[in-house]
Amino acid sequence: MSVNFDTSPDRYRHWRLEVDGRTARLILDVDEEGGLVPGYELKQNSYDLGVDIELYDAVQRLRFEHPRVRAVVVTSGKDRMFCAGANIGMLAGSAHSWKVNFCKFTNETRNGIEDASAHSGKTFIAALNGPAAGGGYEVALACDQIVLVDDGSSAVSLPEVPLLGVLPGTGGLTRMVDKRRVRRDLADVFATRTEGVRGQTAVDWGLVDATVPPSRFHDAIGARVAEVLGGQDRRDGAEGIELTPLDRTVGEDAIRYPHVRCELDAATGSATITVRGPSGVPGGVADVQGQGAGFWLLAVTRELDDLILRLRANELELGTWVLKTEGDPGTAARFDEFMLAHRDHWLVEETLHYYKRTLKRLDVSSRSLFAVIEPGSCFTGALAELALAADRSYLLDGVREEDEEAGLEPATLTLTAMNLGPLPMGNGLTRLAARFYGRGDALEAAVQLEGTPLAAREAEDAGLVTFIPDDLDWDEELRLALEERAAFSPDALSGMEASHRFAGPETIETKIFARLAAWQNWIFQRPNAAGPEGALRRYGSGQRPVFDRKRV
Repeated sequence: MSVNFDTSPDRYRHWRLEVDGRTARLILDVDEEGGLVPGYELKQNSYDLGVDIELYDAVQRLRFEHPRVRAVVVTSGKDRMFCAGANIGMLAGSAHSWKVNFCKFTNETRNGIEDASAHSGKTFIAALNGPAAGGGYEVALACDQIVLVDDGSSAVSLPEVPLLGVLPGTGGLTRMVDKRRVRRDLADVFATRTEGVRGQTAVDWGLVDATVPPSRFHDAIGARVAEVLGGQDRRDGAEGIELTPLDRTVGEDAIRYPHVRCELDAATGSATITVRGPSGVPGGVADVQGQGAGFWLLAVTRELDDLILRLRANELELGTWVLKTEGDPGTAARFDEFMLAHRDHWLVEETLHYYKRTLKRLDVSSRSLFAVIEPGSCFTGALAELALAADRSYLLDGVREEDEEAGLEPATLTLTAMNLGPLPMGNGLTRLAARFYGRGDALEAAVQLEGTPLAAREAEDAGLVTFIPDDLDWDEELRLALEERAAFSPDALSGMEASHRFAGPETIETKIFARLAAWQNWIFQRPNAAGPEGALRRYGSGQRPVFDRKRV
């Protein structure tokens, strides 16, 4: 089936988004019959990809449509049940590729909640009115505060290891020890204890912030909300904008939006993504507010974000994404200057953070990324990040006959202040710093080139591009590169690319994607979990799993 990531609050089947002034409530009330694909029931507020698509959309709308909201209460609409986690029937019956994409999107959605806490002035309070197991507890771990009802039976748990033979693969293990600073020995006990931990012990171990009896639960959450709302916030007077439906056309060999287009080529196993640069610069922040969802960088980001998700979920065999741009580099540079000069405006700030998150989504996509820079390109500043994100880049040295006929100048690559800090990777470094990790002289030399349009040889000398073929070799070089990539093992390429992209320090994000997710993806395929006698397959059958005891 083709996965569609479009939704809106009036179409939600599993969440309710209620906004009252500066407070919002995200209420999980899963429709048991509302699974994204047939074959399982979403019992006990368990979730699948469709549930997370709605959560992602809700968080986006809180950031753009409701900038004044400061306290977000995440709770359940079910009596005495918060969330049982990812649906086991879905996991057991899904193809490996589906499970991997599901876990990756879920991780990105959890990271998005934390990004909203860090940069959008929103505090997320998990109000656990019942048991929170597995992925349900992982939703809570993404929040800033966790309050568990103390009713004698409700517990938090990560039972994947003892029950399913898999891992809490959407960040649970990492957030427990890195974010909540749970001691590793207590974490070991917790993650192997099927029934979890409740009451004061959950507080003492650092698994939750407080437990409250049912009779005082509502008032306790209200007190925490009131504490969050105390004082003034610079976004208190902000007016949100509507995230209108995307204008998208999907054909057999192309996906098109107003600012982004993608050509699908099954023969070469590639998708060519072209992003159109800005046609002008806003006259001021009032102009940005007036444009709303049509504001160029916001519109481009929404389209690129949607395209990445669609390609990851629906085009599994298109293993190479060719990144192109088009437009006027000078206009793009002036647009960057405008954005950075007005970062104190809430919509400009939110747009930059959204573009940052979308580039991160590109970074962790298991696809080969090639940047192609040719006459008519606009790899400047914010759009130059696409080239810096690529595994390799090609910049045409000179012009082709058709370029001369079209009156095009030789292609250039231009760094701006946008490349020097506002758009960090998951490792906390700029893509420029990651490129020159451990080579301070090369990094400083590149920084000194800020604002200078670099032709092919200059960009090569600065280490900013990989190859600079001339017009005679250009087509052949690209053809051979695509054919070579298609001939390699996709599995080996995914591992290679992920290892190369994240040089430098490790963060919670890189641990979740590079370590936890890698292990989870491997474990998902192992007989101990997914085999006919594995824990995931035998869960609920009354039969004990049979494990291969070798550790290798």
